[in-house]
Amino acid sequence: MNSFDYKKALADIPHKPGVYQYWDTEGILIYIGKAKDLRNRVGSYFNQDNQMNGKTRVLVSKIRKITFTIVDTEIDAWLLENSLIKKHQPRYNIMLKDDKTYPWIIIKKEPFPRLYWTRKMVKDGSTYFGPYASVGMMHTILDLIKETYPLRTCNLPLSEENISAGKFKVCLEYQIGNCKGPCQAYQSDADYDHNIEEIKDILNGKIGNVIKEVKQTIKNAVAELNFEYAHQYQKKLLVLEKYQSKSTVVNSSITNVDVVSIASDERYAFVNYLKIMNGSIIQTQTIEIKKRLDESDEELLTLAITEFRTKFSSTSREIIVPFEIKLKDENLKFTVPKLGEKKNLLELSHKNVLFFRREKLNQYEKLNPDLRTERILTQMQKDLMLTQLPVHIECFDNSNFQGAYPVSAIVVFKDAKPSKKDYRHFNVKTVEGPNDFATMEEAVYRRYKRMMEEEDTLPQLIIIDGGKGQLSSAVSSLKKLGIDKKVTVIGIAKRLEELYYPGDSYPLHLDKKSETLKIIQQLRDEAHRFGITFHRKKRDQGTLKTELEDIPGIGKATADKLLRQFKSVKKIREATEAELEKVLNKAQVKTLLSHFSPKDI
Repeated sequence: MNSFDYKKALADIPHKPGVYQYWDTEGILIYIGKAKDLRNRVGSYFNQDNQMNGKTRVLVSKIRKITFTIVDTEIDAWLLENSLIKKHQPRYNIMLKDDKTYPWIIIKKEPFPRLYWTRKMVKDGSTYFGPYASVGMMHTILDLIKETYPLRTCNLPLSEENISAGKFKVCLEYQIGNCKGPCQAYQSDADYDHNIEEIKDILNGKIGNVIKEVKQTIKNAVAELNFEYAHQYQKKLLVLEKYQSKSTVVNSSITNVDVVSIASDERYAFVNYLKIMNGSIIQTQTIEIKKRLDESDEELLTLAITEFRTKFSSTSREIIVPFEIKLKDENLKFTVPKLGEKKNLLELSHKNVLFFRREKLNQYEKLNPDLRTERILTQMQKDLMLTQLPVHIECFDNSNFQGAYPVSAIVVFKDAKPSKKDYRHFNVKTVEGPNDFATMEEAVYRRYKRMMEEEDTLPQLIIIDGGKGQLSSAVSSLKKLGIDKKVTVIGIAKRLEELYYPGDSYPLHLDKKSETLKIIQQLRDEAHRFGITFHRKKRDQGTLKTELEDIPGIGKATADKLLRQFKSVKKIREATEAELEKVLNKAQVKTLLSHFSPKDI
């Protein structure tokens, strides 16, 4: 594979958990990974060449040095890998795409702490809450706090000495009731700090605790006949309860839990995170991950979990996930719920991640339409188990009327879009009577015999509108031409939208919402429309020719000539003698005019 002696390097690597690093010829760190067993994991890169994707082969070909760090547990390896990737950002590691700086709510470390939001975290002993992926939600919380708790907004140095010396005077905020005037000692430290503690509970999702305390305060005030004080707290209670009713609430028994879900394709993965505290979703975010080496969903999810838990300072010991995760840690529990409230939470997270993914892909595809085409074709190849991308697809459909005027139509899609210049009609030549199977066999044979003679490129996928019978007829023609192994052919049955493969009695059922099925249905419907249009035209012409040919002295050739010139029998009837003489001889004109006399019109 390369000049690097990996066997010698492996001999020095222990069977222990840890993190490994791959370096290239120039001494640049190109990949960082974690492992429960370092030697087995590193060795797998060099012993599975046939099973590797292209990107992994390129990575392995560049390795010239391996270093590693042993840790005590797999969880330690998980955390170390995440921090090293963030620090070094190696070329072949997946990247967590999050170019936003999310805001925090800060309670400033100072006498009579101020509360405000910021995008910059400074390690000065202040308390930070967040980050908030939803700026709107952050402002809703700040409005709740402002409406419920009068806090100072000035930046005066309210030290005990300054207040005692009378250096400050109350401002307009005090006059309108937004501040209780701690600058002139109108509010004590203890009262102010009590408000701050309640605010911290709200920001931590413990609004239920605050509501209980407020209710008890109201009860005590009423018992003491202090109705004005009780009224003030009653207004506070209404604000808190209104906010609680608007927040996303889950079962109150579910507390301090993280929820993550993932949706991925060949190039990107999207992971959603919900942080649950005291029965409420207090924080949520969805991130995008660009794949580098065809990483599994489990690898991506574990990396994202580390990122989220670090960013949102999560201390929860339970993480709800969509599938089993092999990480073992006595301080963490991974739950895959089957039903109940936890299952509902996972489904909510999954809905969020699917919505985010759809929006992001729509944005990318608007900027680069080729991405949509590539994605759809790749998905079709996967869904239909094709050996190559279905860049060129052809679909056949037959039409006849009680066995008369049989025609076959073919429509062509290139890059998942109609290529109308390549549509073709077939007047059936060898079939008499209503024989759909023979009609399909003739159309397929004639189509691809001509393509082979003209050395045209064959389609990657052929779709037959019909069930097993029509499909077998199409395959028979492909075998006669010797190309049945070169193209994939499938049939689509109309009743249940079932897809049939040659020689397989069991149909393939695709999700009714899948883009693959929608493309196939579009092909089928387009072929039907195109075939019906041609069939009606031919049938109408046949009916008109029959009427004209019934006129003595007007044969098939003359009828064809008249219809080409005048397009319809009505226009022939309305034509003047001079106009008819441009097409017919005088005897034929006289016969025609006699037939279309006013009494017959």
